[in-house]
Amino acid sequence: MSRLRSLRRVALVLVIGAGCPVLAGADVKTSSPEGFQLLFNERVAAPPAAVYAAVGQVERWWSPDHTYSGDATNLSLAMQPGGCFCERWKDGAVEHGRVILLMRDQAVRLDAALGPLQNKAVSGVFTILMKPEEGGTALTVGYRVNGAAASALDKDAAAVDGVLALQVQRLKRYAETGKPAP
Repeated sequence: MSRLRSLRRVALVLVIGAGCPVLAGADVKTSSPEGFQLLFNERVAAPPAAVYAAVGQVERWWSPDHTYSGDATNLSLAMQPGGCFCERWKDGAVEHGRVILLMRDQAVRLDAALGPLQNKAVSGVFTILMKPEEGGTALTVGYRVNGAAASALDKDAAAVDGVLALQVQRLKRYAETGKPAP
């Protein structure tokens, strides 16, 4: 029963996220019933090494409102090929994604159908790119999701965009200040 409540909570959070204003840098590049592509660009006042390290500390910057357990400290990201982006709590666990590419201080890529998208049997690729630039890092985060037309993914794009825009902002702040929220 608690798993059903957790799934409903995540679905509700995504629906509520659809009504939230989109943060700067977010962009739905494409959207159709078969899939969508999101792209976020940010300037981070920290070197790529600090951003890369922050990515691996997902439990410190990911919003607890967008977890199954309601507690971001239950998250982990094993920074190695095949590493799990997982959430474990007393009554359950979920694999949010799996690391498919690591390039130190440059790139992290996950195979990840996030949240309720798992139930739609879709494929998702979540990519975080870091490039050095004067004063810090050019951060580019992309998320591409594909599936059958029956998945009606175009109806999910705005909600997922809102949720990921929040996560990108929290990652940026955490890399810059050590705190995910202002």
